[in-house]
Amino acid sequence: MQRIRVIDSHTAGEPTRVVIAGFPDLGNGTVAERLEIFKANYDHLRNAIVNEPRGHSAIVGALLCESSDKTCDAGVIFFNNVGFLKMCGHGTIGLIKTLEFLGKISVGKTRIETPVGIVEADLDAYGFVTITNVPSYRYAKNVEVEVENFGKVYGDIAWGGNWFFLIENHPFELKLNNLQQLTDFTASVRNALEANKITGKNGQEIDHIEIFSKSENANSRNFVLCPGIEYDRSPCGTGTSAKLACLYEDGKLKEGEIWKQESIIGSLFEGKVQIADGKIIPQIRGTAFITADNELILDENDPFRFGVS
Repeated sequence: MQRIRVIDSHTAGEPTRVVIAGFPDLGNGTVAERLEIFKANYDHLRNAIVNEPRGHSAIVGALLCESSDKTCDAGVIFFNNVGFLKMCGHGTIGLIKTLEFLGKISVGKTRIETPVGIVEADLDAYGFVTITNVPSYRYAKNVEVEVENFGKVYGDIAWGGNWFFLIENHPFELKLNNLQQLTDFTASVRNALEANKITGKNGQEIDHIEIFSKSENANSRNFVLCPGIEYDRSPCGTGTSAKLACLYEDGKLKEGEIWKQESIIGSLFEGKVQIADGKIIPQIRGTAFITADNELILDENDPFRFGVS
């Protein structure tokens, strides 16, 4: 029987499963290089870890590994029910709280190597984590796309560690009882972007759709459709980063000014930007809570040991 130890947590309601032992060796290359080895040789374990019968479609997996960069404390590869993520904000917060739970870090700064660059996280005495994300930016503004059953939709294409299409104007209330409508709309937008070959920089797929509304408790409320037709329970760290970049470029957010982003379930992140070498560097603040310390068992006699995709 293969045994894989994981620590489960949730960040603002969104689950993270950190793999801390029992995973095959991916070599000593960069985290980006090891991600490619993971994709090529161990995708069945991705499926086993996050999908049924051990998981569900909302879980984001995080493989904890050593960093190839000596200035970093750890490396991480993020994955979900359908594939791999370039970066994950809520997952990084969950990872930091997992490292604290394991006694590997305490209050202070931690540097994490991700496939898209180094992310710095600061754990404070109150249990909150502030992530200094990769540089974020808007790639295109007010892009038009014709969406089946919905007509013309306009949005901004922005990078926050993943590619986002951010929509301000839409006819929906962002409430959980509208979940099916919101999912249908955002999935249709993503399909339309793909059909019309609308992409991020260098032809990269826009795999996250983010829509906004006003909020009584924050500056904005959002609904984020992630890859795999699943919505983010948190306000989405990389999505908030992309939003902050757009706000700054529009002159609606000053450097250092706090932006409160509310999720579809009512949880909150605080965000702000700093400018370094002309680049927009988002900072996202939130916390996570440990929910389980588990050992996953993959029995060779189990026909579904590698998950149900």
